[in-house]
Amino acid sequence: MDINKLLDELYSYSMHGIKLGLENIKKICEELGNPQNSYKIIHIAGTNGKGSTATTLETILLEANHTVGKYTSPHILKFNERIRANGKDISDEDIAKYYEIVKNAVENVKIKPTFFEVTTAMMFKYFQDKEVDYVILETGMGGRFDATNITKADLCIITNVTLDHTEYLGDTIYKIAKEKAGIIKKCPKVIVADNNNEFLKAISEEKAKIINVLEKYKYAEEKLDFKRFITEIKIDGEIFEFSLFGDYQFKNFLCAYEAALELGIPKEIIKRASKKVVWQCRFERYSINPLVVLDGAHNPDGMTELKKVIEKGYSPEEVVAIVSILKDKDIKNMLKILKSVSSTLILTSLAENPRGVSGEEICKQLSDTEGCSIENDLIKAYKKALSLNKKIILICGSFYLLSKFKEEINE
Repeated sequence: MDINKLLDELYSYSMHGIKLGLENIKKICEELGNPQNSYKIIHIAGTNGKGSTATTLETILLEANHTVGKYTSPHILKFNERIRANGKDISDEDIAKYYEIVKNAVENVKIKPTFFEVTTAMMFKYFQDKEVDYVILETGMGGRFDATNITKADLCIITNVTLDHTEYLGDTIYKIAKEKAGIIKKCPKVIVADNNNEFLKAISEEKAKIINVLEKYKYAEEKLDFKRFITEIKIDGEIFEFSLFGDYQFKNFLCAYEAALELGIPKEIIKRASKKVVWQCRFERYSINPLVVLDGAHNPDGMTELKKVIEKGYSPEEVVAIVSILKDKDIKNMLKILKSVSSTLILTSLAENPRGVSGEEICKQLSDTEGCSIENDLIKAYKKALSLNKKIILICGSFYLLSKFKEEINE
């Protein structure tokens, strides 16, 4: 088995584009015997924070001795990261096995599925064979017509909504929230972490009971510990030492915490698990000396949250940022936010990606280029950042940049 050749074939389904709708995935899963009905489902949607919330809840459920499947996207380094059973990525052998199973099902039902539909069907079948208790299911995009939405959820979480993927989901918070609320269906409860009135209006139009953790835990406190790089969270006098670092992780923790309580998991288990959560490229410390941080902020909302963390610990003169942003993102606003916390930006290229651009093209979006330089070679950009002897090197703007960094710098 040549896993790279097989993955190239799997990725070729991307040529069928993004097609929001459930017809294809229903046909494939019916052919597979509807494996998605074999376990309890916690379904997670939202613009930001889905992956952190999913991973925190996965860690808690594992600590409570449950068997757990988790499905997230995109991956950072390897496709295997998308499908995890009991804390371990799916093996190359199982990717090959379940791709073959789904490929045969696709041929039998005579359809042209997308990459995400094929991957989702593989995941549903894999978790059935693993006989997991729970599957934590992250939507790919939206909710209502996302391929993950052929399941009946036992619990739904919608982290938040900002304006992202507007060409597919709508151009207002209400319209996007309405799409994400499509995962609720007959689910009795939905946990949210957003106070936006348009968001709450859309969610309330579904029949589920809404638990807004920002209201329920409005007296909870959080503090960033820059020595240990943990987020200390205080709820009703109890301290939780959360291993994911950042103000924005507070909301994600509250979503996972409330979900765990709904599932009957004791607080002592949640406390133990909260110290063990690992989620790469979310204020991930790549190295300590020098301090190099990788963060997946890839839209203005994510960049704003990253800004809040940086400005609590560092002055702009202490920060150098290596950045590249995809062309379909709000480059101008993202750079404006980043410049407010970093006096030195090194703009680099993702031109090899169909959605990527060069450092020169990113630079054109800047009205003020002071402190900015262009280095399209990422290794040279990193060496340049090191030579500046700043307190922190920040790498951000796109998950593709972080993936490229990990691959090239580790070589």
